[in-house]
Amino acid sequence: MEKIKKILEEKGIKPSIQRIKIFECLMCDGDHPTAKDIYEIIFKEIPTLSKTTIYNTVKLFTDKGILKPVRIREGEVRYDIESDSHPHFRCNKCGKVFDLEKNLLIKEKKEIDGHLIEEKCVCYLGVCRNCRRKREH
Repeated sequence: MEKIKKILEEKGIKPSIQRIKIFECLMCDGDHPTAKDIYEIIFKEIPTLSKTTIYNTVKLFTDKGILKPVRIREGEVRYDIESDSHPHFRCNKCGKVFDLEKNLLIKEKKEIDGHLIEEKCVCYLGVCRNCRRKREH
């Protein structure tokens, strides 16, 4: 908990209990949760928690560079605690999202055909290894 407090304070964020719990949830959930997922996980521990607190905190964390929004499907925003650019893989069977190695990205470019690149979002869709094993057995 002290490590999280320090990270938040270094980013100029007051480390409230709710913010610490949200940060913990993001660190522990490797599935790139949505704000709704975060709420459902933390609500069990803090029943007085509001959805507004989750959305405001996620926005604050994003603005401060702690989180990166990951848009894989239209209308669905997931959050990644690892803010460096890297590709993702989403399983069409179970819906889980996995981080992939950064070396799978094309060479870093600042612009393509005169278009300024501000952000790169790469997501592969398919069937994860766990679902493939289940299908094969």
